[in-house]
Amino acid sequence: LNIAYPATGCQKLIEIDDEKKLHPFYEKRMSQEVPGDALGEQFKGYVFKITGGNDKQGFPMKQGVLTQQRVRLLLSEGHSCYRPRRKGQRRRKSVRGCIVSADLSVLSLVIVKKGEAELPGLTDKVEPRRLGPKRASKIRKMFALSKEDDVRKYVVRRVIPAKEEGGKEHSRAPKIQRLVTPRRLQRKRREVKSIKERHEASRKAASDYQKMLRQRMADQKAKREKSMSRHRNSTK
Repeated sequence: LNIAYPATGCQKLIEIDDEKKLHPFYEKRMSQEVPGDALGEQFKGYVFKITGGNDKQGFPMKQGVLTQQRVRLLLSEGHSCYRPRRKGQRRRKSVRGCIVSADLSVLSLVIVKKGEAELPGLTDKVEPRRLGPKRASKIRKMFALSKEDDVRKYVVRRVIPAKEEGGKEHSRAPKIQRLVTPRRLQRKRREVKSIKERHEASRKAASDYQKMLRQRMADQKAKREKSMSRHRNSTK
C-alpha cells in the first residue's frame, strides 16, 4: 500500500502479506473511501481514498474503465496513462480497470480522515513544501493578504546550495503569474483605447460611405430628370 497524507506532505510504502487484511479493498472502485480498521490496530479510525494502483506487470489503473481485467484502449492527448510525443498522436495501450482486484501489486491510498494513533513517518512529521505557490491570488490566499499588499514580498524563495566549498549560495523564486502591475494596467488601457479608435474609425468610414452613396444617387436622379425633360422638350 502506497499511503499519502496531504496535510503533512508525507508518503509511505507499507507491505502487507496477509490477504485477509486487503479484503475490504477488493471490488472497490477508484475514488471510493474505505475504512482502514481491517489493516490493524494502528489504522483504527482511519479512512482511505483509493487513488490508483499498478498490477504485477506495471500497468496502471485508469478511471472510468469498469472492469477488473486489463484492456487495450486507443488513447490520445488529454487521457490519463498516456503522454503523446507528437501533436495529434494516438496509441493503443494496455491499462488496468478501475476496480480493485487481487492482481494488483501496489495500491495508492490517500488519508481522508485521521485516526486516533499516529503513523510513524506519515502523520507524526511535516515535510516542508519544496515549491511555494506561483499565482498571485494563491499567494494572497496562503498568507491572508489584501489587494493593497505587495505580493512580490511574500514569494517563497528556494535556497540553492553552493556547488563548491566556500562558494556563495543563492536563492530562486518563481515568476508570479497573473500579477496586476502599473505596466499591465497601462497596456490594458492602451489596448482598450486602440479598440475604441478602431470602432470609431470604422463607424466614420461607414457614415462617409453612406453619405457618398446618397450624394451619388442624388446626382444620378438629377441627371436622369434633366435628360427626361430634354427629351420632352424635343418631342413638342
